[in-house]
Amino acid sequence: MSAAAPIRAELLRSRRLLARVERGAALLRRKREALVRELFPLARPAAQARREIADAAMAAYRAELEALAIHGEGGVAATAWPPRALSAEVTIQRVWGVAAPRLEQLPDFDRGLAARATAPGPTGPALFEAANRFERLAEVLVDAASRELHVRSLGEALARTSRQLQTLEQRVAPGLRARIAAIATALDEREREEHARLRRIRATRR
Repeated sequence: MSAAAPIRAELLRSRRLLARVERGAALLRRKREALVRELFPLARPAAQARREIADAAMAAYRAELEALAIHGEGGVAATAWPPRALSAEVTIQRVWGVAAPRLEQLPDFDRGLAARATAPGPTGPALFEAANRFERLAEVLVDAASRELHVRSLGEALARTSRQLQTLEQRVAPGLRARIAAIATALDEREREEHARLRRIRATRR
């Protein structure tokens, strides 16, 4: 911070500014605590979702390899038809002004043979199993994406709030306290010099 003139008005201004900084720091601490309370219960489900993705992906690709071995690439590709449009509703949850998107009403990925427009005979159990596994993987991925969006938004807000609080507590507030102490010391020294000058003046008039 720049050097301040050692006058009483600057002392009062610096004290008011310090009070505002301390109130701001207290508000940021409450915001950080609220974000931690919101984020902590989501951490374990998010980690569990990653494990579910890994398990679902492993099962899906194993099923695909078996289907490829039996029906070939063309037979496996045919099970992806007909294409379909899927949609999900996005809602915004606000925590201390932080917008955290969440996916609601996730689409239903499961399809039977009729929905895929494939006959049971030519399709075979290996293709049906591979398709089911990949639909399960898609469901897990979309559900995890909802959690990840929520966790990421809260995590970024928590990191930003912590940086702001650290700046106020470790840089701005100490600088203001040092300025206040320097101005108060200068004013006290000036007051002592003024008293000494007045005593000398009175002594010369006697």
